[in-house]
Order: sequence, then structure tokens, then C-alpha cells
Amino acid sequence: MKSNGVDREGVNMDFPKIHESEYRFCLIMWEHEPVTAVELVKLCQDQLGWKRTTTYTVIKRLGERGVLKNDNGTVTSLVSKDEAQACEIDELVEKKFEGSLPAFIAAFTKHQAMSEDELDEVQRMIDRIRKGGSQ
Repeated sequence: MKSNGVDREGVNMDFPKIHESEYRFCLIMWEHEPVTAVELVKLCQDQLGWKRTTTYTVIKRLGERGVLKNDNGTVTSLVSKDEAQACEIDELVEKKFEGSLPAFIAAFTKHQAMSEDELDEVQRMIDRIRKGGSQ
């Protein structure tokens, strides 16, 4: 389900969509990969309360969307946690803040207390970006 560009709701269509329950599954997969499908069934049962069939259905769906690869029962990600989180943030900023990162940050910091260490880290990120580096 990959396409190019951004749809009319501002969703990045170059990235496969990961729904909330699938994201919880992905957190488990990213933590344990490479992991067998059998082990994922056990982990999802313990951590999410899922039945075996639910886990296999999610593995199949995410495989079809290009999020993971199931190679003879060994599951590995094709999308990293960082990529998934970045896409979700991009989508949130586009949909809820009209694409304005400063508006998102203002809304976030208005209701979220930040420690001096967190403020210093954000400033270091800004400084790196200004110098042409990555975050």
C-alpha cells in the first residue's frame, strides 16, 4: 500500500501505515528481532493478551504492507522504530497543526513540563540542525 507523496489529509503515503495495535506488536518485534513467529506468539500472548491467530494475522498484514519480513518463520523488520515514530510525528504535525512544527512544539511544551536537561538536549538538537548536522 505504498504510494508517493502526501494524501489529501496530509498523510505521508511513502510509508506503510502502522495502526495502534500493530504498533504495540512492532514494539515487541523491534525489541526481540530477529525473532521466530512462535516466540512472537508467546510474547504477544503474555504482553498483549493476544491469541495465536491474532499474532499470525498481524504478521501477515504487516508483511503485506512491507513493515516486516517473515522468512521461514523468522520475523525481521523492514521499517525501523525511528522511521515509524518519525512518520507518526510528521502525520500528527500535518493533520493537527497544519504542518507547523513550531505550533506543535508550542502546544506540546504548554502542557508538558520540561527539565533543564531536556531543554539543554533540545537546544543541542537545534544547534546541530543549524550547523547542518542531523538530530
